[in-house]
Amino acid sequence: MCTVVILRRPGHPWPLILAGNRDELVTRPWRAPGRHWPDRADVVAGMDELGGGSWLGLNDHGVTAAILNRYGTLGPQADKRSRGELVLEALDHADAAEAADQLSHLDPLAYRSFNLVIADNRDAFWLRHLGEEAGGGANGTTPGKIEVFPLPEGLSMFTSRNRNDLSSPRIARHLPDFQVALAPNPDLDDWEAWQELLSRTAEQDPADGMVVEGESGFQTVSSSIIALPAPGRRIAGEIAQPVWQFAPQRPDRTQFQPIAL
Repeated sequence: MCTVVILRRPGHPWPLILAGNRDELVTRPWRAPGRHWPDRADVVAGMDELGGGSWLGLNDHGVTAAILNRYGTLGPQADKRSRGELVLEALDHADAAEAADQLSHLDPLAYRSFNLVIADNRDAFWLRHLGEEAGGGANGTTPGKIEVFPLPEGLSMFTSRNRNDLSSPRIARHLPDFQVALAPNPDLDDWEAWQELLSRTAEQDPADGMVVEGESGFQTVSSSIIALPAPGRRIAGEIAQPVWQFAPQRPDRTQFQPIAL
């Protein structure tokens, strides 16, 4: 993922909404969200066929996770593990708080730097690994531990930098609009306002578009919105289920459709 937006509303019928655009080389093979891992039958996630991991996923316990590269660390590195593995490791847990705690103890030397979001319908966390960005690993120095920050109520937005970091042209342009936009309403199947925001192309700066239009073959390749219902919520007598709306190409050129969970 290259952009993630999270809306936390404790006490709301839909307390967690997560949306994001994935930006990647168009030649890198991937599969749309599904149950692609026989040893993880409870996980629905997009599959990166090259690394074997994922950029965004959801498990049957209602935990969702999304990974973003930090600034200047695009692509794999021969001596590092794929950051897409972290999404699957997070989804091995039935609780976001437990997942965040367990992943915070991973060896930071094993991965290039990242932002990782882990959430359920009760809690949400941002895991930050600065790596070389903070001098870790350079000249024999040891990178600091993976940091964990609980996400507050309201809106959080991530790109390759920190939460709600206005030095990111994308966040500077779009965060205020997400904050005032009508939030998705799964009960009414109304996702329009956020879908329109996710579909915005560049305006004044090539880096300020939600949709990336890279001439080098790097661009937005898919878009997602995930909604998690409140614990124990029922709709028409049935336990409410998460909803995942997915656009399998640039969201300004293709429609969102629900993923079968």
